Amino acid sequence: MYDVIIIGAGPAGITASLYTQRGNLKTLVLYNEKSGLEKAEHIENYYGFENGISGEALYKIGIEQAKNIGVDVIKEEVTKVENNIDYFKIVTPRGEYTSKVLILSTGNKKNKPKIKGIEKFEGKGVSYCTICDGFFFRNRSISVIGSGNYAVSETNELINIANDITILTNGEKAPEIRADNVNIDTKKIEEIIGENKVEGVKFKDGTEIQTDGIFIAQGVAGSADFAKKLGIITNKDNIVVNANMETNVKGIFACGDCTGGLLQVSKAVYEGAKAGLEAIKYIRKNNK
Repeated sequence: MYDVIIIGAGPAGITASLYTQRGNLKTLVLYNEKSGLEKAEHIENYYGFENGISGEALYKIGIEQAKNIGVDVIKEEVTKVENNIDYFKIVTPRGEYTSKVLILSTGNKKNKPKIKGIEKFEGKGVSYCTICDGFFFRNRSISVIGSGNYAVSETNELINIANDITILTNGEKAPEIRADNVNIDTKKIEEIIGENKVEGVKFKDGTEIQTDGIFIAQGVAGSADFAKKLGIITNKDNIVVNANMETNVKGIFACGDCTGGLLQVSKAVYEGAKAGLEAIKYIRKNNK
């Protein structure tokens, strides 16, 4: 078991790991997608680089810095997070990891697909959380929009709830999944249709399917996705934290772009440092 698991290897997550590891806490950083930092061509407003630095270079330097002091940094997609009261379980396609403290720092991902009708039917059949809303669709026909490991993980959560499930890849390659009540449709989606609630999906080729509900699981899960499943309070997909980077769930901290506000490296580094220091205090206070 790790003392601390951090999801996200951007400036917030890596900074937090530097503090927890130096605080003698066994620390793991899990990451998969590219950080928003890597997309910055040239950064000139961050302390310590007189000629500036590329986002990609700064990102790689941070990861190597963490590795050099003993942080385990592993590139694996996190598909599921569980709160088991005394510890957290983090699930990836390759295995499972456990920790006493969890720090969310996967940035501010926007995984909402650009499909007509999604916003119209949010809360009226369109959902982003299988654990939160799956029960309301028991014994019904539902759909999951996505094509990767996250979509498969969400589908598996629904297999024993719904009568039948259709994974809609929206033109992407079909994922591998075996279940009697799961179908896959790879056609491009035109829009989600219905009157006062979701009733079906219309495809670009003019065909339609009936569905009672749609779960969005496009791309990989971000901090807001995990937050909703863990009962963490969010505000417009930003995780709500106090001055100590604590969420409303005991043992879970968040830092960086996922908390909203100023989307800058300097802010992410500060919040990462604060989250790391407070995680150390939390573990020592609770004798974990």
